[in-house]
Amino acid sequence: MRRFVLTGAPGSGKTTLLEELARRGHDVVREAATDVIGRRQAAGEPEPWERADFVDEVAAVQRDRASARPRAAAGAVRFHDRSPVCTEALRIFLGRPASPVLGAELDRIEAEAVYRREVFLVRGLGFVERTAARRISPADALAFERLHEEVYRARGYRLVEVPAAAVSARADLVEEAVRRIAAEG
Repeated sequence: MRRFVLTGAPGSGKTTLLEELARRGHDVVREAATDVIGRRQAAGEPEPWERADFVDEVAAVQRDRASARPRAAAGAVRFHDRSPVCTEALRIFLGRPASPVLGAELDRIEAEAVYRREVFLVRGLGFVERTAARRISPADALAFERLHEEVYRARGYRLVEVPAAAVSARADLVEEAVRRIAAEG
């Protein structure tokens, strides 16, 4: 199976793009951090990202979601809304120390080549819609986007730019890039 990651800043349209890819028949895996935040907020924690174990919890949900999915046919494509590499960027952005749990997950995805080396960097749309889980300023979102680029590149991933555009144009670009990558081997 070919697992591709969609990454980028909060509010860049990754989830909307993922939903469009699913509508087009692709297998997708939802983003973990938003669900962890939502579950914790529903339990009365207004800012769960302040927890010391937040990035570990996100990494565990990512691992569980990636491994719990049924195996797809050889050559099938699956799109992931973020990966543990994104969680590493989040850890750095939050100013947290290195995490043995997240570190082990990063080692595992590398050793097992879980994700394709080509990662789709979904560029920001120029604004950030605030939600209960997304309380980041546009300036911080841009800095967070740059941090994602740095962390992925430092780990040897190749970023495929997905510029701001209508969701259908973005989905077309992603599908065409996947076809081109498959043709290149």
